[in-house]
Order: sequence, then C-alpha cells, then structure tokens
Amino acid sequence: MSQQSKQSAIVTGASKGIGAAIAERLAANGVAVVVNYAHGQEAAEALVGEIESAGGKAVAVQADIGDPQGVARLFDAAEKTFGGVDILVNNAGIMKLGSVAEVDDATFERQVAINLGGVFRGMREAARRMRNNGRIISFSSSVVGLYQPSYAVYAATKAAVEAMTHVLAKELGPRGITVNAVAPGPVATELFLDGKSDAQVATIEKMNPFGRLGQPDDIASVVAFLAGPDSGWVNGQVIRANGGVI
Repeated sequence: MSQQSKQSAIVTGASKGIGAAIAERLAANGVAVVVNYAHGQEAAEALVGEIESAGGKAVAVQADIGDPQGVARLFDAAEKTFGGVDILVNNAGIMKLGSVAEVDDATFERQVAINLGGVFRGMREAARRMRNNGRIISFSSSVVGLYQPSYAVYAATKAAVEAMTHVLAKELGPRGITVNAVAPGPVATELFLDGKSDAQVATIEKMNPFGRLGQPDDIASVVAFLAGPDSGWVNGQVIRANGGVI
C-alpha cells in the first residue's frame, strides 16, 4: 500500500499541460485527485478516465478560480468525495503579455484575478480546511527576476505568489503543513507555445544548458516530491525548475 493511499489532492487547471501531468503523477502515487478545470470538461473527464483505468481515484470538478467562490467549491467537492484535503496544487494560471503602456485594465484585472486572487483564495481555503501535515504547492515562474519587457503584469502576479508562500509557510508551520512554490522555466505547453514562431522556440531552447524546453513531467516530478513524505523539512521555498537557464 502506498504511503499516500489515504490522501487527497486538489490540482487547479488540471485538464491539460502541467496540471494534467501533476494529477496523473499524484494519482500514480496513490493520491485521490480532484481534477479542476475551467472550460476543458472533455479533457478533464478523459484524464479522470485514464487515472481510473490505471487503478487510481479522481473526479473532475468545474470551477473558475478567478471567481471568488471557485476554490471553495473545489474544497467542498474534495471533502464530499474523498473526506478531506491533504494536498493543494495551485497550478492554474494565464499569461497575457504586453508592455505596461499597452496592457488594458481588463487584461490586467483578469491576470490578477486568476494568477494572484485564485492562489490567494486557494491558500486561504487550505489554511482553514486542510488537514494537518498537508502540503500546499503554488506556481510561480522563472520570469520573476528576469524583468523582461512585456512580462510586467504576469511576473508581478507570480512575485506576489512567492511572497505569500514565504509568509504562509510560517503561519502554518505549527500544524505541520508545508508551503512551497515551483517556478518553472519555459515548458512545452500551450500556455508557453501560443503565439511563438518555430524560430523563437528554437532560440529559447538554445538558451537552456540542456538544449531543450522543459516537459510537463519534469515539473510534475518536482511537485510530486514537494507533495510527498520526503519533503517534510522543505518549507517556504521556491524551487526554480528550469534546467539551469537562470
């Protein structure tokens, strides 16, 4: 029996990309998974079917984490289906690039609502409802610290996630709950590849010491470690999983 056989997790934005890889990895480790999606119902239900076919437990739950009530619905579903929550992976996010002069209010507010507001409410709900000795893993980005043109709003939301991670780790430490963040570099997902030419992607690949983009499984492996029993002394950290690009 897996050490994690009685645990349950919520993975936001889990219908595709990195989130789907994380959900599959946690399920393979014996964790029952709430597969959250905002719009990709078909993909989320297909993922649940794959997990169940492999002997795991999962349920697909629709919720927009940019909605103030979205994250609460995920915890409600996890408690009803699996009895509680032990792991929260704040993976869902959007990236809309543009110079500070070009970004309109709607684009700014939507990124803040999802990338920052959704993670904040996930952390808050976990702080109130997660079982002791749990794991909270949120997503930052390796663009934090690079200060690249057109990334101002996106990087700002991720920097805020890192700040909240450091603070919440101290607040929840007495309950044995670890709070960490993963900051991927470029990963071959729709979020990253959208709008980029083959030449741009090739240039970015050459910047990495390994000469390639990251893959969703590369990031899922880091999350699985932080969600598992071997990471109990890792708390309040940001792991830059980027192949050494920065």
